Amino acid sequence: MTTIRLIGAPTDIGAGHRGASMGPEALRVAGIVEALRARGLSVEDRGNLLGPQNPWSPPVDGYRHLAEVVAWNRAVFGAMYGALNDARLPILLGGDHCLGVGSITAVSRWCREQGKKLLVLWLDAHADFNTSTITPSGNIHGMPVACLCGIGPRELTHLAGEAPALSADQIRQFGIRSVDEGERRLVHLQGLSIFDMRYIDEIGVKRAMEEALSGIDEQTHVHVSFDVDFLDPDIAPGVGTTVRGGPNYREAQLVMEMIADTGRMGSLDIVELNPAFDDHNRTARLAVDLVESLFGKSTLMRA
Repeated sequence: MTTIRLIGAPTDIGAGHRGASMGPEALRVAGIVEALRARGLSVEDRGNLLGPQNPWSPPVDGYRHLAEVVAWNRAVFGAMYGALNDARLPILLGGDHCLGVGSITAVSRWCREQGKKLLVLWLDAHADFNTSTITPSGNIHGMPVACLCGIGPRELTHLAGEAPALSADQIRQFGIRSVDEGERRLVHLQGLSIFDMRYIDEIGVKRAMEEALSGIDEQTHVHVSFDVDFLDPDIAPGVGTTVRGGPNYREAQLVMEMIADTGRMGSLDIVELNPAFDDHNRTARLAVDLVESLFGKSTLMRA
């Protein structure tokens, strides 16, 4: 796929802070369309999806804004699935990470129909494996991986009519450094592959990424779910849930370049960018820079 379709989802419906709803426009202002076209790609910007406003209400039965989250994810599902069927490479411009349920469920359904293997690379500071019974906040942006693995409200786990959207061996989480105690137990129970920052520090980014990318072949569709809080807040302050100790600029570039080297990325989420916490759109510009690397920009000087 050489034609990119940008899909904006301007909502902070699943988050604990207002502002991620401004993420799609911040990425456009930072020049994402121009940057992708400079890589020789055709770009369709379909504008923004429509969905319910954030009511900013307290949790009900462990979930904040469940009905609104479902509505947004249904819209995202339809847009991502439609783009793939139109032979486009979809990029979801979020919005908070609850939208990963709709995005990845769409990719999973399309891959099954096409007979492709799916590998999800979840770049994030958080495991996002909370449930209604263990969540400290009720914010659904902390639950999408659990929902994708079939643990959560039926409206989200069965978004495409079947569940789970993913099995544990289809997702690899990279950069994790903030996990609630209840999440920790569930993650181990599910057998997810998690490359946390201690492991990355111990063996190095290159080797950790080689492990995370192992098994990819010509039949693999790689989906990258890029939560901007994956990055260290020293270089990316524009997120609502900063966690110190993430990848620095060069380490993040290496991650993106190694994904690009596989040649198998077929869909992408960019989520949790929050301009309300940013400094003159600095984080959005960095995100665009890293997305360029996902599409082949490299500092490689070797012959």
